[in-house]
Amino acid sequence: MRALLSVSDKTGLVPFAQGLAELGWELVSSGGTHRALVEAGLTARQVAEVTGADEMLDGRVKTLHPVIHGGILANRRESAHMDQLADREITPIDLVVCNLYPFTVAPGIENIDIGGPTMVRAAAKNHDAVSIVVDPGDYDDVLLELQQGGVTAERRRALARKAFAHTAAYDAAITTWFDSPEGGGSGDALPGSIHLSLDRVHDLRYGENPHQAGARYRFTHGGGWWDSATIHQGKEMSYLNVYDTEAAWNLVNSLGSDDPAVVVMKHANPCGAAIAGTLEDAYRRAHECDSTSAFGGIVGANRTVTAEMASALADVFTEVVVAPGFEPAALETFAAKPNLRIVEVAEHDWAPPARTLRTVGGGFLVQDADLLQPDTSEWQAVTERAPSDEEWLDLEFAWKVAAAVTSNTIVLAKNRQAVGIGAGQQNRRDAGIIAADKADGRAVGGACASDAFFPFRDGLDAAASAGATAVVQPGGSMRDDEVIAAANEQGMAMVFTGRRHFRH
Repeated sequence: MRALLSVSDKTGLVPFAQGLAELGWELVSSGGTHRALVEAGLTARQVAEVTGADEMLDGRVKTLHPVIHGGILANRRESAHMDQLADREITPIDLVVCNLYPFTVAPGIENIDIGGPTMVRAAAKNHDAVSIVVDPGDYDDVLLELQQGGVTAERRRALARKAFAHTAAYDAAITTWFDSPEGGGSGDALPGSIHLSLDRVHDLRYGENPHQAGARYRFTHGGGWWDSATIHQGKEMSYLNVYDTEAAWNLVNSLGSDDPAVVVMKHANPCGAAIAGTLEDAYRRAHECDSTSAFGGIVGANRTVTAEMASALADVFTEVVVAPGFEPAALETFAAKPNLRIVEVAEHDWAPPARTLRTVGGGFLVQDADLLQPDTSEWQAVTERAPSDEEWLDLEFAWKVAAAVTSNTIVLAKNRQAVGIGAGQQNRRDAGIIAADKADGRAVGGACASDAFFPFRDGLDAAASAGATAVVQPGGSMRDDEVIAAANEQGMAMVFTGRRHFRH
């Protein structure tokens, strides 16, 4: 039995090769793999010795030879194939161990593997007779089956499937690099084609509903904060738990890191958000925005959760708390609620995806992400009265919250506390009415944010009736003059951002 070994990732290589040698396998290898085997005291033949052709072109051509690929691809059930191997004195290759040049670690032309993917695909195609191993994590299982008499057909098929996924992900990474400025591309947000490679890493309790299966996938050659997060306790996460926790983490980070901030998220919409002098106060103020909707919500904090915040939260039914850390006393308090999931983000990094995808019939809708980093110096005061310093703080806060709410939305805020949020309405007037109703008088002297322009003055009038004295909106309506006049009538300050934040 002959095995061909050619790996970039040499993790576990020597013990696996030792096991093969002990079973009587002939080892064939090249380059660094051959050196690693020989240095470990194993006997291995060079590929060049087997093919009778030296490596050439600085190693670009090593295994691209009929002796290698004939040995891999021959159909063992076809006598004509086997006769041709015998005529050319080619020994069949029954096991290929190969993973590819580390392109994702060091992208560049010379790290685009040619011979490796060719061997991998050849062996995977002929998995009826050949085992292809691309993942060192499979070494032990393959070796055990060999010791028990041979790799099973089921295992060979699973290995072949993994091999094709391996080369597909590799090609996707190369294509993405070619699209990037580093690879000589234009760096356009939306390239001519998008090649995705995702690995399932977390089976969820269920999808949006218990009858739907759900899982979290991550990019094969990438990852995010979920991969380094620690879940201290609680039930298994569901699809909505992950989705809403992501939304909470994005919003609480967009509020900044200068002061303690807390958000309460429900069905991907904030039902509360606040910035305060302490994390406990920020939580209490966020919860006060809509304590009814906060039931069963997701809480996100931008600071290590203190014992005081944990005590304030203890009596509120909450699904998830996500934060960059938790004091031991806080974890002790939460331990009394075993179903509560506690998600600690290992690194306080906030890196939202640069692109969003949504399924449609036959494909996806793709857009670059709506990354909210407002520059208030570009905002334009359009009313007779400009906002005060306090109003500016509330306007910026309300604008950030509004960008995270499903459209149409109106957010009312006072002293950097959301006091009324009207979300997901078909018209802006109703969103304003809902926000004012929830504010219940707490928006007096505060700010109003609208994610898109006011098409009529009735939306502005609703904000004024709630007591808001300052408004932020994109502007751009054919009735802007009418809306500005309405603001001036009521002594309100209003600024245009020139940018809307629809969210569906």
